[in-house]
Amino acid sequence: MPASEQESAPQGIDTSKPSVSRVYDYMLGGKDNYAVDRQVAELALKIAPDAPEAARANREFLRRTVRHLAGEAGVRQFLDLGSGLPTQGNVHEIAQSVAPGAHVVYVDHDPIVQVHGGALLAGDDTTAVVQGDAREPERVLADPRVLALIDLDRPVGLLMFGLLHHLADEEDPAGIVARLVARLAPGSHVVISHFHNPGAALPEIAEQAAGAEKLFNEHLGTGRWRTREEILACFDGLELLEPGLVPLPEWRPDDSDQATPGITYHTFVGGVGRKP
Repeated sequence: MPASEQESAPQGIDTSKPSVSRVYDYMLGGKDNYAVDRQVAELALKIAPDAPEAARANREFLRRTVRHLAGEAGVRQFLDLGSGLPTQGNVHEIAQSVAPGAHVVYVDHDPIVQVHGGALLAGDDTTAVVQGDAREPERVLADPRVLALIDLDRPVGLLMFGLLHHLADEEDPAGIVARLVARLAPGSHVVISHFHNPGAALPEIAEQAAGAEKLFNEHLGTGRWRTREEILACFDGLELLEPGLVPLPEWRPDDSDQATPGITYHTFVGGVGRKP
């Protein structure tokens, strides 16, 4: 890594190891990434050249689902777990464009998210960035900085974009979602986007998904392209809104969508569930 990158990194940020948040930032055309992150991203692009389009499709899915929750569903508080680095069209910007004053808390375990997010939101009393780990849901929900903005007795929009596929099977991602949902009020909504392996239904795509999974685990130590059944388990006990669990561009598309994923179309899916 260039010495200049190490010198320019915020204090406490390790630029010798790739970060999921920074790799994703690079895919979206951001600048908050380092040589090691770009190296992993370029390897991923050899397997899935349209990965940046998949990243953009995820951001467009975020925009559409948050607008739905803030508008039609009447949700006024959002908890974004695994939020990643700030970029254009952040949750608070989208939610507050529909419902001014909506509360948003971003949670991520990566310290660089705290650094950049805190700078972006300085002086904003409706939005906060908290360093926390989704694998410790009770600790996240008990954090005083979370509770200062999120009233768990009122409906919450629980957002997990591109998060659960970075949890290993033994960490029980469906169980983590269930533990979070158990604390939320009826009328809360859960939004999930997740890497998907379509299996025998699309064997060539399944092979590509397996290759991407291998690369992510070798270089990032994380990444699971799960089956449809495994992902649906994360919505257990919730009412899955139409059109269900689908490739990201198929969830209530609108005229402002621009992402055109190719080989990744069937390997990144999402859905929205409502707590009855």
